[in-house]
Amino acid sequence: MARVTVEDCIDKVDNRFELVLLASHRARQISQGASILLDRDNDKNPVVALREIADEVLSPGDLKEDLIHSLQKHVEIDEPEAPDAPEPSAAGEVPAVAGGSDDDEESNIAFDRMTEEDLLAGIEGLVAPEKSDDF
Repeated sequence: MARVTVEDCIDKVDNRFELVLLASHRARQISQGASILLDRDNDKNPVVALREIADEVLSPGDLKEDLIHSLQKHVEIDEPEAPDAPEPSAAGEVPAVAGGSDDDEESNIAFDRMTEEDLLAGIEGLVAPEKSDDF
C-alpha cells in the first residue's frame, strides 16, 4: 500500500527527497502523540503520514514550515536597538566614559602608532629559541 501512496504524493510534492523529509517529520509527530487526521486502517506511522499528504489533509507547505521550525536551534527575537555609542575621534582617542571628567587619565587613552620600519626593526632584534635535546 505504501508504494501506491508514494506515487499519489508525487503529485503534491515534486521532489521525492523532500517528500521523504516531510513524511518522516509527520511520522515522528504522530509517534510523539500528534493526532491522526485520517483513519489508521492498521497502517504504521510512515504510511499514515504519506496518506495524509496524498489526501491533502495536510499541506506540504505547512509541513515544510513546521519541519524548518523544528530544526532551528537559534530563533532571533527582534529587540529594540540600543542607542548608538559615541564614535572615537580621528586622533585614535577613546571617548570619555559617561560620568567621568576629562582630567582622568583613563578617559583620554591614546594608542601608540608604529611605523612599518619600527616593526621590521623590532622583528630583526628577536632571537630564535635554542633547541633542546630533552624531547
